[in-house]
Amino acid sequence: MDTKFKNKKFLVTGGSGFLGSFVIKKLLKKGVPEKNIFIPRSESLDLRKWENCMKAASGRNIVIHLAGNVGGIGLNREKPGELLYDNIMMGVQLLEAARLSGVEKFVAIGTVCAYPKFTPVPFKESDLWNGYPEETNAPYGLAKKVLLVQAQSYRQQYGFNAIYLLPVNLYGPGDNFDPKSSHVIPALIRKAAEAKKLNKKHIDVWGSGSASREFLYVEDAAEGIVLATERYDKPEPVNLGAGREIKIKDLVEIICGLMKFEGKVSWDKSKPDGQPRRCMDVSRAAKEFGFKARTDFNRGLIKTIDWYVSKERNRKTA
Repeated sequence: MDTKFKNKKFLVTGGSGFLGSFVIKKLLKKGVPEKNIFIPRSESLDLRKWENCMKAASGRNIVIHLAGNVGGIGLNREKPGELLYDNIMMGVQLLEAARLSGVEKFVAIGTVCAYPKFTPVPFKESDLWNGYPEETNAPYGLAKKVLLVQAQSYRQQYGFNAIYLLPVNLYGPGDNFDPKSSHVIPALIRKAAEAKKLNKKHIDVWGSGSASREFLYVEDAAEGIVLATERYDKPEPVNLGAGREIKIKDLVEIICGLMKFEGKVSWDKSKPDGQPRRCMDVSRAAKEFGFKARTDFNRGLIKTIDWYVSKERNRKTA
């Protein structure tokens, strides 16, 4: 890492989570001493409370805000108010606490859910304000979008160095496989694994299969975040993605094939598809801080499946 960061003190919220654990590894690999990275745990430092945001930011030079209350379509439909409140309170207060504490740089992590429902593909950052987000995840998407406005406002009024990144759907080892709150890839992996174990002849999948998604391997996302932390200091938001899309129907076929599940897929069309298409224009990240996703999609899926199968095997033998 640039020597100017060697002695910097980092706050990484969500640092023990799915994406956060990979970001921490990248920081350590880049030469940041472990003692210089503070990872608050929600049990002891609830960042929805102002005083805890001040405690977390105090004495830190760089904040990477990854923490969030997040889940798939099911959780977004079940708890829209909670997702809106939690994410707004954490983000807005932490950014203000960072400013008051003299933090040198704030890296805000947004979401692809902030984009309008019918954004032209590929999504360009300039399209971010051209409509309302897809309804099922709008509260979460808007809560995260507020951080962009705040970051730009603080830069304009206070000269505060806050940047804003928009990662697409992530996947990889360590993902959330809880059926109540997981995203599509871990949900499908778990369904196929459990169907095989129980000798079921079919799996049920939400929606019609016609929607498309873009997926970014979690280690690639972590690399993009650390590169932006090092090299990017502008007000414009930046997409972090792989620049490719896949229909959910094709994704299901690939995962079932990799897992050798030969049963049928029953599509529950009473459930929502979510946003019709998702695929990002990733040229700004490449131009501004040299980021490009490296992981082959199938290879990333195999690593994710292997991690889940191994975890389940170890759980049974424990």
